[in-house]
Amino acid sequence: MEQVGYDTYCKLLDEVMLEMQGIEVPVREDVQIDLSLSSYIPDSFIENSSQKIEIYQNIATSQTEEDIQNVIDEVIDRYGKLPKELDNLLEIARIKQLAKKAKVSKIVQKGMAVLFYMSKEEAITPQMVNHIMKTYPMQVRFSSGIEPYITLRLKEETSEKELIKQVKEFLNHIQKR
Repeated sequence: MEQVGYDTYCKLLDEVMLEMQGIEVPVREDVQIDLSLSSYIPDSFIENSSQKIEIYQNIATSQTEEDIQNVIDEVIDRYGKLPKELDNLLEIARIKQLAKKAKVSKIVQKGMAVLFYMSKEEAITPQMVNHIMKTYPMQVRFSSGIEPYITLRLKEETSEKELIKQVKEFLNHIQKR
């Protein structure tokens, strides 16, 4: 139990109990994110590896904005002001939550573009295209097929902060379609 953390242990135990009762446990697919960001906990911020693992697990199991805020509050209370890399990691957790709501399964940055792969059950519809094109007329391209995705061209050279902002804005926009 010490290796996985109490919350993760409880979730695994609940899943095993449901399976033993013959109840199908829904598979939770995680959103894959590959953005050009420095996102980790620096050794200079938290030296103890078990404490670092605990924080990583707390971030990974965050399901809501409140969960993320609780992690932030705990880390600030225990260690002080967040370094940029850890702040980026928390922003990635927020992006994952937005992606799940927008039915995006994978986000990949390729140079000055970000590709948003739609979940298996989500198709790119004409209504979606019209909705997105109204806000991003010259910035997007749609690709359908086995793994449909939307390409968002970024605005010129972007900082890490600006990249996060543009990705979150786009996810919020496609979520409202």
